[in-house]
Amino acid sequence: MSPRHAAHPAPGERAAVVTGLGLTTALGGDVPSTWRALLGGACGVERVDFGPPDGPAQSYLAAPAAVDPATVLPSAKAAHCDRSARFALVAAREAVRDAGFPEPSDLAATGSRVAVVVGVGLGGLTSVLEQNRRLETQGAGRVSPRTIPLMLPNHPAAEVGLMVGAKAGVHAPVSACASGAEALAQALGLIRDGRADIVVAGGAEAALHPLTLAGFARLKALSRRLDDPKGASRPFDADRDGFVMGEGAGMLVVESAGHAAARGARVHGRLTGAAVTNDSHHVAQPAPGGTGCAAAVDAALRDAGLLAEQVQHVNAHATSTPLGDLGEAQALHRVFAKGVDDVVVSATKAAFGHTLGAAGAIEAVLTVLALRERTAPPACSLERVGPGIGLNVVGPVPAPLPPGPLAAVTTSMGFGGHNVALTFADAPADVPAGV
Repeated sequence: MSPRHAAHPAPGERAAVVTGLGLTTALGGDVPSTWRALLGGACGVERVDFGPPDGPAQSYLAAPAAVDPATVLPSAKAAHCDRSARFALVAAREAVRDAGFPEPSDLAATGSRVAVVVGVGLGGLTSVLEQNRRLETQGAGRVSPRTIPLMLPNHPAAEVGLMVGAKAGVHAPVSACASGAEALAQALGLIRDGRADIVVAGGAEAALHPLTLAGFARLKALSRRLDDPKGASRPFDADRDGFVMGEGAGMLVVESAGHAAARGARVHGRLTGAAVTNDSHHVAQPAPGGTGCAAAVDAALRDAGLLAEQVQHVNAHATSTPLGDLGEAQALHRVFAKGVDDVVVSATKAAFGHTLGAAGAIEAVLTVLALRERTAPPACSLERVGPGIGLNVVGPVPAPLPPGPLAAVTTSMGFGGHNVALTFADAPADVPAGV
């Protein structure tokens, strides 16, 4: 049920504001192109074929990035990074520039305490598989000397930390598909505790590989609508039959309110609360009734000092699996109870698939944009909300958010029972707003 008492808020100067946004997705290589395509009902899902050179190809559905990160990074840097780190660098560079720093290195040059938190789910898996292929076909002498750095889950975080000169800490949470959201929860803690002035935080993933696709297919987790790629990822829809894998990154510059005010920064919105729970139920299935997710949302609302009835918008995890979507819907009913019909719910994985460890961060960026633009993005493939869902799901046309102060929740869940909920609010009226 909704919390009845507000939490003790963080001191004003240590409240967390969002001053920079960065994205690279199946819809576009940056924030403007992704947001524009999302509102326009675009879908980045397509049919891809993988197979051995001398054998039959296996067809899957996937949502590859619209822009190859190697084409926008310096060639020397791209050559020495796993694809997941390339995505992280592209999105982080956009976010830092959006925060008012012409070059990423300018951030540390201010003397500010800078930290980085970048979550991944599978991280450098494709690099590991490629190096193993070299080992087996060409011998140990052809294995890259960068194999170990490339395979580590902190590789994207480390590369972003090097780019921005982070000295206040570089962190890499790994909690499956909740990793990107957990990175933002950690960023909020760093700001509130006074351990950093600015945190570049988010998630990245690049795991579109025959092994991961085959593994998820064997779990019967993927959509089988091969003849309808654009309609395959159908969160909350009555005919959903599984998710579609995507790739990309989402990054945010999270800054203490005092630090942002001192430098006259533009503020897109506020990161007001976070909570992390675990189901302790099953490695791959959510707890019955969505109890773990509901506990995370309740705790995040308490952390933000919000009542459930003060929330107008939810960007849901909503992967398009029959069991997962139903459990999340049950969780939202538990939290918002009789007021659930007044909450506008977006299910944006319809457009760019499930980006695993990057998902929570990408959806956090979209949530900040929704509050800033007062527009809830659509689920482009939604035709009929499924039985038992009972939510006010947006789709396929964007929905306006009501006038007045706005608050929103994002939800993320991952294998292992991970649940993360984040709360956001629109920018205060007395600071420069995003444009």
